[in-house]
Amino acid sequence: MHESPVTFVSRDAVVLEGLLEKGTNKGAVVLLHPHPLYGGEMRNPVIKALKKAASEEGFTTLRFNFRGVGKSGGSYGEGIKEKEDLKGALDYLSSLGAERPFVVAGYSFGSIVAARTSREDQRIDMLVLVSPPLLMDGFEEVMAFKGPKLVIVGDRDDLCPLEKLEQWYRDLPEPKRLHIVESCDHFYSWGMHIAVTNPFKEFLRVFCGGNVS
Repeated sequence: MHESPVTFVSRDAVVLEGLLEKGTNKGAVVLLHPHPLYGGEMRNPVIKALKKAASEEGFTTLRFNFRGVGKSGGSYGEGIKEKEDLKGALDYLSSLGAERPFVVAGYSFGSIVAARTSREDQRIDMLVLVSPPLLMDGFEEVMAFKGPKLVIVGDRDDLCPLEKLEQWYRDLPEPKRLHIVESCDHFYSWGMHIAVTNPFKEFLRVFCGGNVS
């Protein structure tokens, strides 16, 4: 299978562009890109690595541009209106008859949107937070999320220092997993984006079966 260009609407009727690849009924993964005002978009290398991993495990994948990015309509919504974009993506997957679980994987700004929406939309079954910028957002919403959670962070991430991460992660309810990427900053420089692949695959295999081949 290959990705196909798609369009769908957010909960507040903004038209969004995305790329969809149908899997083998293992579940569906929605991928949320980093900050729109700093070049974040759905073809970001970390997002592409997560997408590839999910596809190889047999999951349907949907990555899309938040409002105001690329060919998506609307304008930047300060991490608030983007929640409506994610809800629209889940609506779209549901309309296609996509199998559960629905896994939402966000990188940086995308992790903020994922966390905030997790309290409001019960269709989010699992969360993957890649480099959650704890210095920018407290991620309090995740403390109420009871589903499986994976956190991936570089040990040189200035926006998610390890001391603050350890304290936050300690309070995070089970089930949860933490993967620290050595010699890696917030931007996964020097090709470090591939380091997210194996922990993500393992997470999918442990909590929802992953690839049976």
